[in-house]
Amino acid sequence: MSKLENKVAVITGANSGIGLATAKLFLKEGAKVVLSGRRQEALDEVSKNLEGDFITVLADVGKPEDNINLIQTAKAKYGNIDILFLNAGIAPPTPTTDVTVDHYDEIFNINVKGPILAVKEALPNINDGGSILFTTSIVSQKGFDGFGVYSASKGALRSYARVLTSEVKSRGIRVNSIAPGPIETPIYGKMGLPQDVIEGLGEEFGQQIPLGRFGTSEEIANTALFLASDDASFVNGIEIEVDGGMSQI
Repeated sequence: MSKLENKVAVITGANSGIGLATAKLFLKEGAKVVLSGRRQEALDEVSKNLEGDFITVLADVGKPEDNINLIQTAKAKYGNIDILFLNAGIAPPTPTTDVTVDHYDEIFNINVKGPILAVKEALPNINDGGSILFTTSIVSQKGFDGFGVYSASKGALRSYARVLTSEVKSRGIRVNSIAPGPIETPIYGKMGLPQDVIEGLGEEFGQQIPLGRFGTSEEIANTALFLASDDASFVNGIEIEVDGGMSQI
């Protein structure tokens, strides 16, 4: 039997990278999947290559009304939710001297406010014994120049996850976080940096990773599958680093 047979999973940021890889794996393991993303054309494109029982929902998690619509649409289609994977996030770099209100608001709206409001909306519709997953980052453990606001947002999300773990314990809902290191995803291309700068970052990060390479979206998806499934039935409240050892040395 598949690990997620007939489970209902909602995944944000699912039109590319980690979210898409996880959606594909969850579908393969028998889940009914709701994929959300901010770009309809991207959702339409990925839908062409997906197999299984799924729907896509256009949603910007930074907007309260979109979170409401996402959960209500999932509920209307599949009933209660078993797995909520709050993966959507952005990481535009800006040095502290150049931080603006707009920069701060954009990052915190998507990386912190969005997941918190999505959880609030989803909780009445999550089955007891369900699983909530967050994508955090090792940037909250190590200092990377230019990523102060992004790092702060991921640190805030990790702290929130700890509190949520306690608040939902009476319902048997497990709350866990995945902290990726450098992963080969489209997020680097969305930072607004010149290609040579992106390549320089890749080389710099690669030298700091004991395994000597970037990770893949599929490796994060495998971790999400473990945490969402009964294989992790006694794993709760943790943040698991998937970073080739980068944060550990």
